[in-house]
Amino acid sequence: MPLPEVSNDHLEVIAESLLRAFSDVRKRSPSTVASGTEAEITALMEARLNTMIEQDPLWGQLVLCVTRGKESLSFDGSHLEKRPDLSIYLSNRNRGFPLIIEAKIVDATTSKTEALYCDKGIRRFVEGDYAWGNREAFMVAYVRDGSSIGTKLTPFLSSAMSETPPGYLIEVLPNAVSAFSTDLAHSRHGRSFVYAGHSSPNLEPGPISVWHLWLSCLEP
Repeated sequence: MPLPEVSNDHLEVIAESLLRAFSDVRKRSPSTVASGTEAEITALMEARLNTMIEQDPLWGQLVLCVTRGKESLSFDGSHLEKRPDLSIYLSNRNRGFPLIIEAKIVDATTSKTEALYCDKGIRRFVEGDYAWGNREAFMVAYVRDGSSIGTKLTPFLSSAMSETPPGYLIEVLPNAVSAFSTDLAHSRHGRSFVYAGHSSPNLEPGPISVWHLWLSCLEP
């Protein structure tokens, strides 16, 4: 532990596929995307991502299946019913450790801010509730108020970084993926837990790379 890294090339393909799935969902179910709950949007995303496995050869090669709310354990087994929003089971990877995606609505008018995104999202990766055997995870924002990573998330994490110890154990602020067509960046966060029954530095989890994909709920 932890598992080997997933390559950035594969993570960019996953981000592109998430974007494409969301664009399809937004086109087909605009009212749900505009005013539905996080769970409703994510259920539509799960269905679309699984349909794409049969339709897109590259996605079908990379992904076995996508599940929503799949029960999982925390790093020490103390929480037995953790349910991340989406779990992507990748081909040629350990099926006990899917790629985890947490999704959050971002809409300041309903108090769904970047602080909530970090407290109820990033923190779960830092504390070992989710993706504790992985070196990477995704956060997806369904953005309803025009916010962006650069205007909201990065300043918030920059402020957290000045705390002692740094909030969310932030080590590297969100770094934009410039070649990508939408709001995509990745940050790096330390993890302070150790795997149950182990004290060797070689069996500590090390940092986790969190990929942030912020998707506009507004029709382009």
